Amino acid sequence: MNVVEYLLLGLAGVAAGTINAVVGSGSLVTFPALLAFGYPPVLANVTNNVGVLPASVVAAWAGREEFRGGWGRLALILCFSAAGGLAGALLLLALPSEAFEVIVPALIVLALLLVIFGPAIKRWTTRIHGQAQHRDHPVATMAVAGLTAVYGGYFGAAQGVLLLALLSITMAGSLVRANAFKNAMAAVANIAAAVVFVAVTEVAWPAAIAIAVGSFLGGFIGGRYGRHIPQTAYRVLIVAVGLAALVYFIVT
Repeated sequence: MNVVEYLLLGLAGVAAGTINAVVGSGSLVTFPALLAFGYPPVLANVTNNVGVLPASVVAAWAGREEFRGGWGRLALILCFSAAGGLAGALLLLALPSEAFEVIVPALIVLALLLVIFGPAIKRWTTRIHGQAQHRDHPVATMAVAGLTAVYGGYFGAAQGVLLLALLSITMAGSLVRANAFKNAMAAVANIAAAVVFVAVTEVAWPAAIAIAVGSFLGGFIGGRYGRHIPQTAYRVLIVAVGLAALVYFIVT
């Protein structure tokens, strides 16, 4: 791995961390970047999971005030996130790499649709929160935590967008609260998957470290300055890179 590749992956990590702090789906930048440098899809996915982990942890820590008075419930929810993340990672390793190469294009399409229709989903969930009868649904939230974590452990791109859309329906309170829970759940799912990957399979560590450093920095940048940048700009970037990754899979 040469210096140019390290720097470019680091910049992709910065972009992913910044995007994750604002709208989610940053992995649709780093995953295609790894593919572009010739990493096989499964290795790229594993390396990307480990690389973007610092940004997830930073985002979860930043929203800790939203958990005040509800740490017990959060701990229970995160158990489902951890179990789902483990299941998704084991599923990735158990299935042949050919299956991943067939499934991932469909997951990229799903991720892109979530990014494109994210504003409409947000408007819809905001209307739901405007209803006086809206309340917490703990069982539904735990189901969301487990099922989305399986997705996150297996692939992960747009996991945050999917989580936020569902949590804003199953949880009462503001979207800020839902976003804080989303960040914590995604972080735990990614940590659980990363433990499996590090323990039993290959990780391209130089690439993972480059992305990790960049995503950590990007998480701070996104948290402080990212909200001043139009979200449409982020969405255009994500869709463009995601389409490029989709074309790669179709062509190869």
